[in-house]
Amino acid sequence: MRLKERTDDRDKAISVPSFHAQLKAIKRWGRTAPQDLSRIQQPVLVANGESDRMVPSVNTIDLAARLPRGELAPLYPDAGHGGIFQHHDRFVPRALAFLEP
Repeated sequence: MRLKERTDDRDKAISVPSFHAQLKAIKRWGRTAPQDLSRIQQPVLVANGESDRMVPSVNTIDLAARLPRGELAPLYPDAGHGGIFQHHDRFVPRALAFLEP
């Protein structure tokens, strides 16, 4: 796993109160009705890893489908929430192609 490859300048661990507040917010958000995204008319590139625990990958697929001009980048294998960083060699060319006029 690449999570612990970086040994210098690592992010500070999240505090327990912050973790609980995040879980509470996620739970509250998860109970709300899905937002109407049909008014978003600009192109949107949606990307994720195939094993994201923070934003389940099925939600990524749903997001891309509900955006009128959403494009789903292939879900990156063996990757979670940081899939675009773990697979930057694949993501960057895809993002640049998406941004070309």
